[in-house]
Amino acid sequence: MAEIDHSSSDNWIGGDRSTELSSHRTGMSFERTRMSADRTLMSILRTSLSLIGFGFTIFQFFRYLALNVGAEATVTTDSAKNFGLALVLLGELLLALGIWRHIRFMLMLRREHAAMEQQALLHGPRRFEISVTLVISILLLAIGVTALSGMVLRTGPFD
Repeated sequence: MAEIDHSSSDNWIGGDRSTELSSHRTGMSFERTRMSADRTLMSILRTSLSLIGFGFTIFQFFRYLALNVGAEATVTTDSAKNFGLALVLLGELLLALGIWRHIRFMLMLRREHAAMEQQALLHGPRRFEISVTLVISILLLAIGVTALSGMVLRTGPFD
């Protein structure tokens, strides 16, 4: 964000210092809101990662038992494997919905910011950078979908 010369009232919004200070508080509230949305996505990411990790572990553990103990354990391990698969699926669904909600919210926030700029309620354009949390969430979603497809189709390193 470009530095603003506050020494001259020529740069103040409406030539009024209190309006200028209010504008800066509003700009900072947009930053706080953006960071809050990132923290919300991080908590969704942590929760979905836990679900995926527990589900994958349960799935692999009972699959290992079924392969090494024999056919008599297959009946009891199938439901546990299905439970693990359901946890992974739930984690992926939670993550996908969290990403969708985050993107939708950030687009709304950008529109609101642009509208306030047009009304000269905020100084100059503010760049909204792409969230690192969003990028990591999308990568985890792709990895999770790959793991899920390997578990269901019994392909890849999970076979």
